[in-house]
Amino acid sequence: MPALSRSISAPASLIALALAVPAGAALAAEGVAAPGHAGAPFARMPDIAPIGVHVDKYIDLPDAAKGPPVDSAKGYRLETLGRGLYMVTDNGYQSMFMVYESGVVVVDAPPSYAARLKQAIAEVTSLPITHLVYSHAHADHIGGAGSLGGHPVIIAQAETLRLLRRDADPARPLPTVTFEDQYVLKVGSQRLELSYHGNGHEPGNIFIYAPEQKTLMVVDLVFPGWMPFRRLAVSQDIPGWLAQIRLVDTLPFDKLVSGHVTRLGTHADVRVQIDFLDDLKAAAGNALKTTPFVAGIDPADSGNAWALTDDYTARVALQCVNALTPRWSHRLGGFDAFVWDQCYAMEQSLRVD
Repeated sequence: MPALSRSISAPASLIALALAVPAGAALAAEGVAAPGHAGAPFARMPDIAPIGVHVDKYIDLPDAAKGPPVDSAKGYRLETLGRGLYMVTDNGYQSMFMVYESGVVVVDAPPSYAARLKQAIAEVTSLPITHLVYSHAHADHIGGAGSLGGHPVIIAQAETLRLLRRDADPARPLPTVTFEDQYVLKVGSQRLELSYHGNGHEPGNIFIYAPEQKTLMVVDLVFPGWMPFRRLAVSQDIPGWLAQIRLVDTLPFDKLVSGHVTRLGTHADVRVQIDFLDDLKAAAGNALKTTPFVAGIDPADSGNAWALTDDYTARVALQCVNALTPRWSHRLGGFDAFVWDQCYAMEQSLRVD
């Protein structure tokens, strides 16, 4: 009885302390994680680390993902695309400029090297920038436009003007000329053909074609040698994005300026990406069909719709990642960085689009 007496007469502060021991400690002793904490891995968990998990070393880049080096002193590379047409890149972003008899047309001004864009132009001409074409509204591609100075004619699709008015960003001056479907920019003896094919990556994202130089610039659709950027290039309309990539392959270009990564693209690069996206769609579709919606979840979570969906989509994604890894993990640069993103994005598109 003495022990019982001590227990009953223990100070209230000690009783409160005992009650305050985290539930997680008791659960851990039973081999069960605390609510909201990571539990045991799913069966057949991929070797590719999921989103949010630290990676000690990413998979080495395949040769197809590598491009010519950038001069570290300059911070950019200048590449000739044909008469008077040049690509500027820092091997992360890409833009173009076209020189004609009395000026220069710039296409996009990524902020990562916009401060050096005039220097790149000065390597080939002293003529002023007279025109600026926006591929679309996203700041990572045109956020350096305001630093170019002067008063160029700024050309964009009408949806881009709408989005930029909404954003009211002084770094992205508003277009002064807009079009709906097609626009031909003829300056001196040079020509650019601009066309809009609907919302794929985002509203207003256009195709820019230089017919003489057989060069097409279209941004955030094709990533030559690389896995597309996460969540299928954060595209608003994934079926539309997929259709536009197929459209790109039908066009008569020799050189593709894709807006990203390390080198120019070719039709072969477009077809590799189509092949990958076909595999991705098939893998996600099969996983959606063969994965049970509820499996192994705590019965206490049965009324939590978000928990059920999170658990299901995670199991769908891991099956998708497992299906893609053998063929693609060493073929596309950055595969392991974004494959989980791509599987999540595709499964959601297949479920709701």
